[in-house]
Amino acid sequence: MEPNVIIYTNTICPVCAMVRSFLADHDIPYREVNVDLHPIEMLKLIGKTRRLTVPQTCVNGTFISGFDPVGILKLVHPS
Repeated sequence: MEPNVIIYTNTICPVCAMVRSFLADHDIPYREVNVDLHPIEMLKLIGKTRRLTVPQTCVNGTFISGFDPVGILKLVHPS
C-alpha cells in the first residue's frame, strides 16, 4: 500500500524545499498544502500539531516537524 504523504509548506520556506526535494529524490508521492494560499488549512494544522511552523509532513496520520529524512523514511517504509 502506498503511503499517504502530505506536506504543509509556505511560499518562502527553504526547509520546505528540502522536504519536497527529499520526497522527489526518493520517489515518494506527496500532496502539498501551501498554508499561505490556504489559511484555513493552517488553522487546522495548528489544531492537530500544536505548532506554528512549517514544514509539517504528515505520513499516514503521523506528523513530523521540520526536515527529518530518517523519520520520514521510517514512516513511509515501516519494518
